[in-house]
Amino acid sequence: MIIELKTVPEHKVVYIYQIGSYEKIFKCLETVIEWINEKDLKIKDPIYSIYYNSPLEVSTEELEWEVGSGFEGKMLIESEHDEVQIQIIPEHKVVSTIFKGPYGEASSVYVDLYYYTAQNNLKITGPVKEIYLNNPINDSEDKLKTEVQFPVI
Repeated sequence: MIIELKTVPEHKVVYIYQIGSYEKIFKCLETVIEWINEKDLKIKDPIYSIYYNSPLEVSTEELEWEVGSGFEGKMLIESEHDEVQIQIIPEHKVVSTIFKGPYGEASSVYVDLYYYTAQNNLKITGPVKEIYLNNPINDSEDKLKTEVQFPVI
């Protein structure tokens, strides 16, 4: 496994923040993609999930997460949709690796990223982000690729 420290440039995202079961992730992603298409925007980056806590720490009802996508096109940083939000993500550094396999198993590399940050005197400054680099509709589970990132300083 290759772990790297890299800089993520400033970018705009459309996202939905939720509290509760991960079972709603697919429906929320559909809503984000539909919203982007309705606004005549283009998906710029692969879709992602951010996990603010863990099912090992809290109950299913307390899980906090968001799903979204980068986009390009002219759009004010506001949304009239109750669920869909827009924000500008500032440039930041991350430690990153690519996991190959079922999306639900990507957390298996988290420990390696924690270890890398400790060994390189880095401090994790936020929640884990999983970026889905291919589509389960087109690729089998064993070929799925997820980039796992932790923001660091």
